[in-house]
Amino acid sequence: MTNVNRGFGSIEQVQGQFLKQKPVSKPDAKLNGKSFDQILAEKSEQSYGELKFSKHASERLVSRNIDLSKGQMERLQGGTERARAKGINESLVVVDNLAFIVNVKNNTVVTAVGESDDKIFTNIDGAVIA
Repeated sequence: MTNVNRGFGSIEQVQGQFLKQKPVSKPDAKLNGKSFDQILAEKSEQSYGELKFSKHASERLVSRNIDLSKGQMERLQGGTERARAKGINESLVVVDNLAFIVNVKNNTVVTAVGESDDKIFTNIDGAVIA
């Protein structure tokens, strides 16, 4: 006959061994009394960083001779952040005479349109003039 209890004299000993309660951790000092929403918003802002350009958008910039200045890039980034704050997923961001479709969730410019191009935009759920 097999020894089922494996050295434990009672159910309490089994519970004590296998059902040990984990110590309750103290609140992280880094939180400084911030709410979950505040921390999430801060982390989200930190993770977006600089805009990326899709291969298609990069090709459009080159083929349409669009050269963005530092100021225009900052305004494009700012427009994307404003779109994110409003809950927009696919945004048209207008900077001077240039238009960009930005996937806000992925922080990626999907395409770019200059002055002489056809200005019909589909599949967007918001627009920002930056």
